[in-house]
Amino acid sequence: MELEAALRDQVGQAIGRPVPQAPIKKLKGDASNRSYYRVGASPESWVVMVMPLDATKKSEEATKGEPPKELPFVNVHRYLHKLGVRVPTILRYDEPAGMMVLEDLSDITFESALEGGKHNHALYTRAVDLLARLRAQAEKHLDPDCLAFTRAFDEDLYDWELHHFREWGLEAWSGKQPTDAERAELDRTFRDIAKQLAAAPRGFTHRDYQSRNIMVKEGELVVIDFQDALQGPRQYDLVALLRDSYVELDREFVDAMLDRYIATFQEASGERIDAVEFKAFFDLLTVQRKLKDAGRFEFIHRVKGNPGFLVSIPASLRYVREAFRRRPELKGLQALVAKYVPELAP
Repeated sequence: MELEAALRDQVGQAIGRPVPQAPIKKLKGDASNRSYYRVGASPESWVVMVMPLDATKKSEEATKGEPPKELPFVNVHRYLHKLGVRVPTILRYDEPAGMMVLEDLSDITFESALEGGKHNHALYTRAVDLLARLRAQAEKHLDPDCLAFTRAFDEDLYDWELHHFREWGLEAWSGKQPTDAERAELDRTFRDIAKQLAAAPRGFTHRDYQSRNIMVKEGELVVIDFQDALQGPRQYDLVALLRDSYVELDREFVDAMLDRYIATFQEASGERIDAVEFKAFFDLLTVQRKLKDAGRFEFIHRVKGNPGFLVSIPASLRYVREAFRRRPELKGLQALVAKYVPELAP
């Protein structure tokens, strides 16, 4: 009851009038340590994000440096809003209480808006266009005050994520340990992949631009969950969207969307992109990102006690297996990891 009173009080202060009878519903959470509550009912409702008071402002995943002085959600929100990207309106942020009142975006995610049509061309085209224009704009408007410009996908972070897969997707999932020689080979190969990925030019990257982090409100696409944004390659957010562990897409459709991104980005930036090189890098990044996702889902299950993402591990591994086919120089890595994760076998 204390929490409900606090939630209603936050909304009341945000909108300038009390809402003593507003119903409260806890919303389905994600893998983070934040909780979300809907206060009120349509057409008059708000969402309150509740953050643990002892939580740091640092990303839960590996990030260098000290925790930022400002809440990353607020900081990156300001930058995206300035660029004209549709983000949820912040009505009130009570930092001491660890509560933020946001506009209610409803329950329609990009994923649910597909309505079973995984290849909804119109929706994906809009999401890809939004991403291409955002990236082109961000590359023209650098902002050192935005946290996303102070942290990056560097060699160490890529390597850490690959070893996150080794620890949770290969060792914990299989219940076996690689031999010393195999571990040395994994270390070498992971570091080599990390070096290749880190050598690419970097720019503003959402980091998790996928079907559950785009909302659809009154026909608009609204971007959420951007607090971990950093500097990364252009293909990174495309891997998140087009190699989404929650919505599987076939390669023909993915290629069409990659072509769309290239065309839209070129139009917005004036820069020409080599499609063959762009797609080859997309495939290498798919190996890294989806291995990490598979390991992360197992970590969330075992460490956070949330088994809800286990169902998405098979799709992640299928994406990796397909990307291995397109990057034959990684057949040694594929053979090694497939000994422990048979789903990755050719």
